Amino acid sequence: MAGPVIVTVAISGAVPRKTDNQAVPITPSEQIESAHQASEAGASVVHIYVRNPDETPDSDPALYAAVQEGIRGRCPGMIVQLSTAGRGRTLAERASCVRLGPDMASLAAGSTNFPMEVYEDPPSFVEELARSMLEHGAKPEIEVFDLAMLYNACDAL
Repeated sequence: MAGPVIVTVAISGAVPRKTDNQAVPITPSEQIESAHQASEAGASVVHIYVRNPDETPDSDPALYAAVQEGIRGRCPGMIVQLSTAGRGRTLAERASCVRLGPDMASLAAGSTNFPMEVYEDPPSFVEELARSMLEHGAKPEIEVFDLAMLYNACDAL
């Protein structure tokens, strides 16, 4: 390799469950341990999705806070990036984790069409989420899936 690289790890994603792979970290303690293992292997950024006890995705700030605090304590120097993605959650719920002051948070710059659903990120939400990130010191991890999203990102930031 010619130079330094940044390795980002999404330790769980929003969809996989234990029935898909027993190693998927669901609980805060499992996520903290998984982030630690990734850090030891060379990852410098960890992208976090939190889950309910039934393994469905959630946006609970208390869960995010527990995972963020645990990673910061166990993995000094690792960049914590919280996900604002949210299937089946309100826009306000999705944005609530930004108030915790993570190092980074995801910022999808527009809506995405999936085969069976539309994942909605209206321009007003993208702009408000970007504003909240700036206000709380979270750097955006800008997600761009088509050219229109690139323009949205430029407008929002």
